[in-house]
Amino acid sequence: MNFRFSTLSIVFFLGIIYFLYAGLDKDPTLIPSPLIGKTAPNFKSIDLITGESITNIELLGKFYILNVWASWCYGCSIEHNYLMNMYKNNEIDIFGLNYKDEKDSAINWLKERGNPYKKIIVDTDGNIAIDYGVYGAPETFVIDEDGIIIYKHVGPIDQNFYNQIILPLMKK
Repeated sequence: MNFRFSTLSIVFFLGIIYFLYAGLDKDPTLIPSPLIGKTAPNFKSIDLITGESITNIELLGKFYILNVWASWCYGCSIEHNYLMNMYKNNEIDIFGLNYKDEKDSAINWLKERGNPYKKIIVDTDGNIAIDYGVYGAPETFVIDEDGIIIYKHVGPIDQNFYNQIILPLMKK
């Protein structure tokens, strides 16, 4: 009985080690999304700055990125300068999804760093992010003119992301 239990424990332990080791070379930014190729989820919210109503219907007809961010997010501060460069160069419309943030904190954060967003969707409770399958901030979705999600990136974006992902998708 002890021999069987010992053998079973060793096999179980080796199985766990195998799966942990196999995951070491995986890129965490390549988390697949079941929404790729599907219409972006419907939402109705308000704009962080103006307080005006905003829905996903207003975004149809534009190729844009939806950037999930928050003032408490370290990765968001890493990518923010690059978002500002994209905004200044008018390369693509950037819409923000302010995720589980305090309004005053978010507004002050943008006043200090600049606002690269055409509009900022408020998502205080995280329900919009849940519909998009967001794991945390920052995350960026590339959405085409028909409102179809064509790419999802987890983590901060940079020039490589723009050159290797966004530009080729815009040319299609």
